[in-house]
Amino acid sequence: MSQPPESTEQVSFYELVGGHETFHRLVHRFYQGVAEDPELRAMYPEQDLGPAEDRLRMFFEQYWGGPTTYSEQRGHPRLRMRHMPYHIDEAARDRWLHHMEVAVNELELDPAAHDVLWEYMVRVAHFMVNAPSEPSTGPGLTITD
Repeated sequence: MSQPPESTEQVSFYELVGGHETFHRLVHRFYQGVAEDPELRAMYPEQDLGPAEDRLRMFFEQYWGGPTTYSEQRGHPRLRMRHMPYHIDEAARDRWLHHMEVAVNELELDPAAHDVLWEYMVRVAHFMVNAPSEPSTGPGLTITD
């Protein structure tokens, strides 16, 4: 009797971590934190965070090997360009990362998958910074024009 052919099909990270349900939970929990954070909430002009939540979920799903709905509806992500109107300094990055860390940790993923996802979030957060932080004026420092 012959052996069935081995599958050469790779499983995407999206599928590996649980697909739509996992990314829905991740983004929904993240936006719960944003809703309660006055500084980050101010960056979202929409009264309802639902559309922003949908966009981020679709982006993550597509990035990690899921449906391509994001590109079909919105075109190329152009992350930096889409975020240029917003003042994103190191403080905003750190607040974003705080809420994302809570959301990622609550997924309780396998440690290797958790690390892959978290390292991506850190890289993206650093990439999105588009404004310098306020200069420090500690003891012995003088800022001149």
